[in-house]
Amino acid sequence: METNRQKKIGGVLQKDLAEILQNHLRDSGVTGILISVSKVTVTTDLSIAKAYLSIFPSKNAAEILKELNLIKSKIKHEMAQRTKNQLRRMPDMEFFIDDSLEYIENIDKSIKGEENPITQPDLLDKRKKS
Repeated sequence: METNRQKKIGGVLQKDLAEILQNHLRDSGVTGILISVSKVTVTTDLSIAKAYLSIFPSKNAAEILKELNLIKSKIKHEMAQRTKNQLRRMPDMEFFIDDSLEYIENIDKSIKGEENPITQPDLLDKRKKS
């Protein structure tokens, strides 16, 4: 259960992180990629912030996540500058891919019958023999 303080800090970090990531993409000259911060959760001791990122197109997600982890300290510093009046200590950032939209899209395709496991048996995981 998240406390109000955790929710409030998560909301502040989410807003600032979204702006920082958009600025970083623009400054590095990357085009055709959209990053949104779908959620930021903060641990109870406020030491770690987990940011869930939605990256479009999703085929670039792993590569972008890797790049973000390389410049994590720079992002943390920029976040600390923005939040210095609200937070005494900036939590460590952890980035995760939020694939919930992709998951929903796959369910949608299945419901519409575009993916049929009977005609395409490779859609299902192979069962392990015990």
